[in-house]
Amino acid sequence: MDNLTTSYLADKIDGELIGEDAPIKGIFNILKDSSKGDAVIRHRIDEKGVEMAHQKGVSCIITQDISQEAVDQAQELDLPLIVGDKIEKANAFALKWAIDKYARDTLRIVVTGTNGKSTTTHMIYTILQEAGYTTYTNTDSLSEFNTLIDPMVAKQIAEFPDKMDALVIEVSEVQGWMNRIMKDHAYQMTSAINPLMVVLTNVALDHIGLVNSIEEAYQEISGAIKDFQGKYIVLNNEDPLIKEMGKSMPSHIKVSYYGKGSSLEFRAGGIFHSGKLIVDEVDLPFKSPHFIQNTLAAVQAALTLDIPLETIARGISSYQPLDRRFSILSRSPLIIDDFAHNPDGIKATIQASVQLADGKIYLIVAIRGSRGDVINRANAEAVAQSLKGTNHQLILTSSVDVVGEANLVKPSEKRVFTDTMDENGLKYLFFQELGDALKFALESSREEDTILLIGAQGMDPARELLKEYGLI
Repeated sequence: MDNLTTSYLADKIDGELIGEDAPIKGIFNILKDSSKGDAVIRHRIDEKGVEMAHQKGVSCIITQDISQEAVDQAQELDLPLIVGDKIEKANAFALKWAIDKYARDTLRIVVTGTNGKSTTTHMIYTILQEAGYTTYTNTDSLSEFNTLIDPMVAKQIAEFPDKMDALVIEVSEVQGWMNRIMKDHAYQMTSAINPLMVVLTNVALDHIGLVNSIEEAYQEISGAIKDFQGKYIVLNNEDPLIKEMGKSMPSHIKVSYYGKGSSLEFRAGGIFHSGKLIVDEVDLPFKSPHFIQNTLAAVQAALTLDIPLETIARGISSYQPLDRRFSILSRSPLIIDDFAHNPDGIKATIQASVQLADGKIYLIVAIRGSRGDVINRANAEAVAQSLKGTNHQLILTSSVDVVGEANLVKPSEKRVFTDTMDENGLKYLFFQELGDALKFALESSREEDTILLIGAQGMDPARELLKEYGLI
């Protein structure tokens, strides 16, 4: 970190320096992976963490939540602390610093919105790789690294083994915890990345408790193009709120659209651009409407960058989906696993599965644990609306066998989900353990049936459980 000191960093992130001014000689890092000279960013740290950081020889710790005992210990060890009210400022600084130092001349793209960020990001990444760009992305088949509540992306950029040509970074539209929103998350992150292009997917409610209305979600998501210094904005023409964002852009910013009513849309036969077929329907990795929208977003981004049509088509046809994005785990019976965890995602996934189903649908829903009653009622309503009129067996689970304390389903969360089913006249079975829910569905279903697994953390271990039980 060229000439970077603890006092300078504290000033830049509105933090208080406790200890001596000292040079920072490494990279921004998480505590577990830190090395001598690194600056560790950690939202909360205790005496044990301070001792570990001291043993690793880090330059300083940047934190938001620390006890007086941990402060005293750091002072005894002559380990500088920077304590601020908003840890997101430190992570935004770290990201900007890493890009300026290791990826200054790269093509940079930000993708944000409520749904479809991960698939869109990863698909753009795939197309750029196909076009010959050495590309970094924070979204891959194994992990999705948050870009504001820890310095993982800054760390990965600093440690990237090759010279980068491009960065495609997924930015959460909303971030926070315990009903505390990190205000202007998308704005801070996008400003730190300083991208040439921003791609916006949609506006919907997900992080209820952090934002409580579509209007609040809109304000957070639109922050990605507030004071935009880049050149290109790619918008979903089928989402009225996203489409609205294009009306107030300065003339030097090129705004392009994808979806019905735009020059790039899907219709029978495939993806058409200005009336010309550019990606045949048989080459699409997904056929469901919400994934086709993600594909259109990625294609429009590539077209805007003047990537050749044949390269785009190869990138799309060779695309390997992310885990838990309408993943097919078995064909007989058909088992589909999807990360649907908010109302829009749930509706789209169930509707897509109904279109594929030949027999009965066994829907296993992992109730969202420790996320509040409001989001669970909204999710339950989405399930109820989507299942009405279908041949189905609804199975609910709290997944107590596979989740940690941070994701345990509270009694009120289970109750609001089951009450909503009762209010809508939907019958269901409830299993405390995910393993029991999976076994029941496998034992009850026939080869022509479909088993759909939806949910966030409570459904993440389903694939491994099915393998462990010898069910797939």
